[in-house]
Amino acid sequence: MDNSLPPADELVLVDRELAQLEVRRNQLLTRRAWLVQVLYQPVRPVGPSWPAAPVADSTPRSAQNVLLTLGGTLLTIAAVAFTLVSWGSMGIGGRAAVLCAVTGAALAAPVALLRRGLGSTAESVAVLGLVLTVLDAYALHRVALADTDGLGYAAVASAVLAGAWAAYGTALSRLRVPLPAAVVAAQLPLPLGVLAAGGGPTAFAWAALVTAAADGAAVLWARPLPVRVTAGVGAAVLGGWALLTGGWLSFSSPWSGAPLLLVGAAVCLYVAWRTPAVAVAASVVAGLAALAAVGGLLRSALPGDWEVPGYVLCALVLASVWRAGAGARLPRGVRAGLAGAGASVTALGLSWALPPVVAGALGPLARTTDVWSGEHAGPVLGSHPATAVPVLAVVAAVLASVPRLWARCGALVLGWALLTALPVSLGLPYAATLALQLLTTAGALWIAVRPAPLTRGLPRPGVSEGAEQAAEKTGEPAPAASPAGPAAPWSGWASPRPRPQAPPAEPGTVLGWIAYAGGLLSAGGAVALALDVRVATFVVLGAVLGLLAGVAVLGAGARRVVSACGAVLAATGLVLAGAAAGGLEGHWAGVVLLLVPAATAVVGAKARPVALPVEITGAAVGLCSVGLAGSRPAFLALVLALGGVIAAATAVRPERRRFASWAAAGLFLLAAWVRLGAWGVTTPEAYTLPVTVPALVVGFLRRRRDPEASSWAAYGPGLAVTLLPSLGAAWTDPEWVRPLVLGVAALVVTLLGARFRLQALLLLGGTVLALDGLHELAPYVVQVVGALPRWLPPALAGLLLLAVGATYEQRLRDARRLRERLARMR
Repeated sequence: MDNSLPPADELVLVDRELAQLEVRRNQLLTRRAWLVQVLYQPVRPVGPSWPAAPVADSTPRSAQNVLLTLGGTLLTIAAVAFTLVSWGSMGIGGRAAVLCAVTGAALAAPVALLRRGLGSTAESVAVLGLVLTVLDAYALHRVALADTDGLGYAAVASAVLAGAWAAYGTALSRLRVPLPAAVVAAQLPLPLGVLAAGGGPTAFAWAALVTAAADGAAVLWARPLPVRVTAGVGAAVLGGWALLTGGWLSFSSPWSGAPLLLVGAAVCLYVAWRTPAVAVAASVVAGLAALAAVGGLLRSALPGDWEVPGYVLCALVLASVWRAGAGARLPRGVRAGLAGAGASVTALGLSWALPPVVAGALGPLARTTDVWSGEHAGPVLGSHPATAVPVLAVVAAVLASVPRLWARCGALVLGWALLTALPVSLGLPYAATLALQLLTTAGALWIAVRPAPLTRGLPRPGVSEGAEQAAEKTGEPAPAASPAGPAAPWSGWASPRPRPQAPPAEPGTVLGWIAYAGGLLSAGGAVALALDVRVATFVVLGAVLGLLAGVAVLGAGARRVVSACGAVLAATGLVLAGAAAGGLEGHWAGVVLLLVPAATAVVGAKARPVALPVEITGAAVGLCSVGLAGSRPAFLALVLALGGVIAAATAVRPERRRFASWAAAGLFLLAAWVRLGAWGVTTPEAYTLPVTVPALVVGFLRRRRDPEASSWAAYGPGLAVTLLPSLGAAWTDPEWVRPLVLGVAALVVTLLGARFRLQALLLLGGTVLALDGLHELAPYVVQVVGALPRWLPPALAGLLLLAVGATYEQRLRDARRLRERLARMR
């Protein structure tokens, strides 16, 4: 290489030659891969009769490792058997000579093997040497130190072996087993020493914690990965045992467990600070340990009912590290872990405070007494610890101070839970419980209508947290984030258009729905609880009616519709309660209940946004009134007729005319039928003619408006409703009046169908006329057939068949012409 070139030119030349070397290297690697494939590919001789050559299922390196592992294992087994079984057959000199010679040879052999490049063999022999050192220690105890304590000797021996193995592994750094083995041996000295000294669980836990701290130091500062992994496992096992022991001591002996837990928390926190990969997990453990320590100390000083609130208070302080630690520049993983630990303990505390909330919300629904029995005039809903209230209150206050939507939602839910659990926890009397539930309902519904105060300080939808904080510092409005993200520099090319994303939910909407759900639950509980006392029933139903009506007027969207329907149900309850208080029977209550559908019809005409849901709810209430009046046919007919009047009044509105008019006609018809049935009328025409006449009028009007309409659609249903039941009654009627009137009516219908070329009238009238005439002539035909000779009917039948056969073609043409004429009719 020419060193006389300028530095810039020389750099270009060096880069060029390196590129050429890289190209050549890639070519050689490709060639090598092809050669390896050719050499190790199985050769299949030509011809179908030759079997395929077997393919090697392992590489030479893996086979070598298997053989070395098996060999080392067999030698280890042999050494253990020799030490335990054949030891007594040799003298002291022979024993020492054999052990020293074998151990020294096993530990020295890897040096020579590594020089020859036999790394796997050296690894196997080194493992054998390590096992022999353990056997040497065992043999030394059996021969020379048999009187010493076994646990104490094991502690000293493990410490010596750990140091020796560490030195051996450091000297032969290419061996992978000695250093991890030294770490494993180092786990034993302190715990075994404590057991040898007769230490209890606390001392053993401290020994385990110190060993785990040393393992943590190895994880942080050791370089070989196997050493770090082994030390990490040891730290997790021993540290976990120490912390579990500390947690147990925090309940049985808090002042003994607290130092242990706090030291363990400090160690975990230091590991989390120095190791970002495990920062969250280690911080969670540290936070839980610290909470167990401090909470245990508070638990020993507080009364029994205040133990859980003490833990919750400590957990809230720890959870505040998430925001307070940001200013102190704590790592994000550490803050997340500590806050997660605090949030977990807080959630457990809230679950402890949940039973009084459930009892307050669902207790009134589990009724065991009669309505208006007055048995719940004293404390209601059972008894629960009063300290559940401060837990809910403190957590709700903390969440309310966090300017995030999820926190405000949680605060709103906990505020409702607090008011719901308050009567249960404090054992309030009946009147106070009912008043508090009504106040809770009113407050929740007001927040559902006006959620703006709860949204103050919350970031706007689509604005990131960083942008909001920057805007607070500069005083300028924060820019909204683009739904599709930042534009790519190649966005002007032929790139796919980003998919539009749904806009984020408004905070007011989310909070409003949560408050609304709580308000409905409280309203249901208040109504159920008010059924114990008559006066309370009217007061609560009236209050709920007013509150829901207010939401229906002031609210918007789906909450407005649901509130309007709920107000209808509350009005229904008031009407039924008034009927029950007046001593009205069920059928009279059904008549009075029609006031609700009538009111909904009036409201539907005024309040158009909620008209349809309100009217549907009113119609459902009308069905209930029909069910109440069903036991008395006369009252049922009255209820149906009044329902028809309400439907007819609703049909005056153009948007309800089509459906309401048919509903009114159906209700009037049902009322007439029920009244006829109550009078004992059995004549079918009395039931069918009120249907036939309006149906024929409607069909006539339709044919006038649409002359192309089919007669079957216009007149078929109306005629069939009367003609067919009358025909069935005529066949079973022994008198002659019904068949005569039916025949005349069928004849008129047939003639009208022929005159105006209406297929439905012609066929229905002709069929009914023929069947009615056949019924009337049947007795006389039977008499005539009985008076004739027996040979005459077959003869007449034969003559008829001859006549039909002779004029068969003419009859077919007549049938075709008749079918065509019928087809041309409407």
